Amino acid sequence: MSTEEETNARCQLSMENGIDENGNSHGGLSKYACGSVMAASIISAVFGYVVGVMSGALVFIKEDLQICDLQVQLLAGMLHVCALPGCMAAGRTSDYKGRRYTIILASTIFSLGSILMAYGPSYLIVMIGNCILGIAVGFALIIAPVYSAEISPPSYRGFLTSLPELSINIGLLLGYVSNYIFEKFSLKLGWRMMVGVPAIPSLFLVILMLKLVESPRWLVMQGRVGEARKVLLLVSNTKDEAEQRLNEIKVVVGIDEKCVEDIVQVPKKTRSGSGALKELFCKSSPSVRRILIAAIGVHALLQIGGIGAILLYGPRIFERAGITDKSKLMLATVGIGVSKVIFAFISIFLLDRVGRRILFLVSAGGMAVTFLGLGICLTILEHFTEKVVWAMSLTIIVTYLLVAFMTVGIGPVTWVYSAEIFPLRFRAQGLAVSVVVNRVTNVIVVTSFISIYKAITMGGIFFLFAAINALALWFYYMLPETKGRSLEDMETIFSKNSKLESQMTKP
Repeated sequence: MSTEEETNARCQLSMENGIDENGNSHGGLSKYACGSVMAASIISAVFGYVVGVMSGALVFIKEDLQICDLQVQLLAGMLHVCALPGCMAAGRTSDYKGRRYTIILASTIFSLGSILMAYGPSYLIVMIGNCILGIAVGFALIIAPVYSAEISPPSYRGFLTSLPELSINIGLLLGYVSNYIFEKFSLKLGWRMMVGVPAIPSLFLVILMLKLVESPRWLVMQGRVGEARKVLLLVSNTKDEAEQRLNEIKVVVGIDEKCVEDIVQVPKKTRSGSGALKELFCKSSPSVRRILIAAIGVHALLQIGGIGAILLYGPRIFERAGITDKSKLMLATVGIGVSKVIFAFISIFLLDRVGRRILFLVSAGGMAVTFLGLGICLTILEHFTEKVVWAMSLTIIVTYLLVAFMTVGIGPVTWVYSAEIFPLRFRAQGLAVSVVVNRVTNVIVVTSFISIYKAITMGGIFFLFAAINALALWFYYMLPETKGRSLEDMETIFSKNSKLESQMTKP
């Protein structure tokens, strides 16, 4: 049977089992699948809180520890630099020990980093605690999307896999609110309370994850087919769908789908994920190479598009707009978090309706326009010595709109798309490579932002971000749609997409 015939047969079976050609299930969403993904998403909320709270905490750390702008940039950047080894370690750990225990390990590291940073009597200790948090961030960025994608039924995968991104935004908002609340404490106590909070939900998640199920795809990779079947019966919409998903996974792993044994011997290479990276880069098929290009591309564009600078340096941007009171600065920054949560919530309902590609295009276009507007407003403010109230107000409004456009599309879709397109054998480590690119580009942006805007003005750097997002539209246009398709169908989608093939493989 040809590849196309196999795909058609799979689609026909999906329709017979209650899933139509658009990927919509005729059954309800499994409550257990939803609950499992929501629990795992707590790790994403902790990550979001850490990023959000640092935007305000840096203001007070600078004042309390008497550090310069260069040290502030280094402190901000090290969180993301240390995420790099965390990403790669998470990919191998999740393949070797499982997705569930990797979440537990990440939660433990978050607790340790938060406690040490809150103790922080000196810049060195704060930096060490921040580096530990960075390792935990690397784990969180990998494991939450992978676990969510592998637990979710195809018809609701966009919705469920976007929950970690929604949780990041909720965490980000809570971080901004924490800045506003703890700003009223003494200087020495306030920022330490801000950075110490993540230890509490992290310890709670350790206990919670001990009660939840492992990824069925990882279980099949270990040859534990019987356990995988039990999990799939819990997280699928129907019994037939569970059996179909199990058979598809078995075929991908290399197990005969007619095999009914609960324990199956699989090669050690498959169980541990060893050699996956070498195969991904050196011996992969053309479709897998296109998948790798797509995943790396969306992550790189997410960060060089400039949103990380907005989230981390929001208070500084509002300060340049004319808001000087610290309490008002923190309150204005809360608006960024509110905008992100509202539009992240909207996004989770759009992903499985309008699809990934349309959201990419709308988001990138909106960001290009709003970055342009932000650049114009700040350029006007920089050329006037007195306050220009309308430009100051418009700067705040356009910043919120910019965050909204990012959050409704590029933000969540990047994580959903990259988590679902890799074949099972490469998923954890392929996503790890993509997130390493994400973190490297993020570090470049956040550690150079202050220096660049001092060289070319604040308005100038936003004009640059507008141009980058406008150019990104071409890349997003070339991506194939994955809405409603099985994870096991992704290689076929990328091999059949002529636009992606012709454009991405040009010499």
